[in-house]
Amino acid sequence: MKLQNYDKELIVEIMAASYFAQQGWKWINLKRDAGKLYKIYDELVDQYNAYPYMSKDWYVENSASKSIHMCSKWEELKTLVDFLKAHSDDLDFLVNNNSKKMFCIKTTDGDITDSQRRAIAEARDLRCNVFVFKAEVPDEMDFEILQVGGGY
Repeated sequence: MKLQNYDKELIVEIMAASYFAQQGWKWINLKRDAGKLYKIYDELVDQYNAYPYMSKDWYVENSASKSIHMCSKWEELKTLVDFLKAHSDDLDFLVNNNSKKMFCIKTTDGDITDSQRRAIAEARDLRCNVFVFKAEVPDEMDFEILQVGGGY
């Protein structure tokens, strides 16, 4: 069976997620979950505006969604959201390795676009590491269909 580029990208995504899990890292898929981060940010702003006697840092630190945004301070979350609003399309994962946030770009060929290069440069300016997870996926894969008894 010939694999399409979309299929190859999904295989690399699965491999990267498996690698992160094996390392014990926390991670989120930015292609699927960047919108959740924006919503969490907006909800924390609303909570603070409704109850301003608590600090913004308190709301971030005690957020039920901390496992998604992985931030401890308000400024850290705001910087992350602002950065992702500009570059989430260029990055694939937000990864947390022992309280150190990193971004990951997945690829099947090692190529990085100009837009991804700009995102990497801006991430470095924010003191965030970016790494590329490259996995070579064959153009074709074999499979079998086995019939299990039953049926008409």
